[in-house]
Amino acid sequence: MTLRDLKVRRVITKALLYAVMIVVAIYTVGPFVWAISTAFKGPGENVYAFPPRILPEEPTLSNFVTAWQRVPYFGQYFINSLLIAGGSILINIGASSMAGYALARLQFPGRSLAFWIILSTMMIPFQVVMIPLFLVVLQLGLLNTHLGVILPTAVTAFSIFLFRQAFLKLPKELEDAARIDGCSEWGIYWRIMLPLTKPTIATMVIFTFVSSWGEFLWPLIVLRSPRMYTVAVGLAYLQSQFSANLRWIMAGSVLATVPVLIVFLAFQRYFIEGATAGALKG
Repeated sequence: MTLRDLKVRRVITKALLYAVMIVVAIYTVGPFVWAISTAFKGPGENVYAFPPRILPEEPTLSNFVTAWQRVPYFGQYFINSLLIAGGSILINIGASSMAGYALARLQFPGRSLAFWIILSTMMIPFQVVMIPLFLVVLQLGLLNTHLGVILPTAVTAFSIFLFRQAFLKLPKELEDAARIDGCSEWGIYWRIMLPLTKPTIATMVIFTFVSSWGEFLWPLIVLRSPRMYTVAVGLAYLQSQFSANLRWIMAGSVLATVPVLIVFLAFQRYFIEGATAGALKG
């Protein structure tokens, strides 16, 4: 095979790869684009037209205003979700980073066993522990509170694993130099090691925020008062009340997606590096 044939084959392979990626991108982004388009369509447009019309004939913001006004406490739902997501992020990063640091840098009996036990909990479906968690929340008097939503699901085995892998990458010379300077174990973790895991922290902020923001089942079980509901539960209420008007439902869904996009754009700089940290060192 000549050099020219190799170049032609390489060009064809790259073209096919790009074609497949474009198809996958359209398949992935298509529903979201259709949702945005439907949210801006006026009452006279057919949202079920086929083939679908992406650009609205008469764009309007009235669907967003109506969705915000028709759902009781819709603004409060955003505040509730932000409080729950923020609390989950702080607890998850704080507890998971300390556990990951201990499993990666400290020497104690049963360290490997503890790590594998924590890792094995990732295989347990949430539905299996849902009833025991509810009973614990009930006994602690946290029913119908945001703290009852946050605490049982705040710290995850995946976040501990990701922080452990991030701490394993850091050179041991940093610890030795800090100990020579008289730094305590807590000082080494807080002042030296944790700031070096910014990509992992950014990744966990995104993962935790998206997971907490979109969680539906657990908040629905714990929260009783409609004023305490999250955005996900509020959207279910919107769908049940106005199922005949798809424009309002899509407008509410687009509003609920905006905070997730803001968080991702704010932390995307570190996202790829942090997400691949677990594959660099075992």
